[in-house]
Amino acid sequence: MAEPPGGPSILKQAFNVPNILSLLRLAGVPVFLWLLLGPHEDGWALALLVFSALTDWLDGKLARWLNQMSQLGRLLDPAADRLYIAATLVAFLVRDIIPWWVFAPLVLRELIVGVCILALRRNGFAPPEVTYIGKAATFVLMYAFPFLLLTQGGSTVAAVARPIAYAFLAWGCVLYLWSGALYVIQTISAVRGAARPQGM
Repeated sequence: MAEPPGGPSILKQAFNVPNILSLLRLAGVPVFLWLLLGPHEDGWALALLVFSALTDWLDGKLARWLNQMSQLGRLLDPAADRLYIAATLVAFLVRDIIPWWVFAPLVLRELIVGVCILALRRNGFAPPEVTYIGKAATFVLMYAFPFLLLTQGGSTVAAVARPIAYAFLAWGCVLYLWSGALYVIQTISAVRGAARPQGM
């Protein structure tokens, strides 16, 4: 879908409630990485991850309730999701919480979606709308990550969290890769439609 012209300024959009929550989530990404890779403060990292998941759910609800949906919000929300997922995957790989064969396809998916967004931009289209499957994949992964943090160590909590974490991770990975495939299909369809001569 082509980008609509006009509308409120970016600065004005940034100061509505849903977008402030998205900006807070973005600001938390480097803090989250530092907590995991610096002092290994897993408890604080877990709290920040839970805060991110809650605000991810809340900003969408507030945007609809307050009628504050905006073009900036449609960019910030998925950007924050992707940054948190990418940051978590990198940190978990470094910490040996997840293996490389879980890390690699999810990061490859992000790179492919990034190429799709560039291709759409080049042809005058906005980034693809976040699909229900994409939101569900993010939701499931954001549940998997806190449970994966809880699996560290040999405590009873870790033993209970382990099967839950792996179940959420497996289901989240399947949905995340599936949503990536849908973005690729949407992009190919849009680019081919733009390249097709008028009247054919």
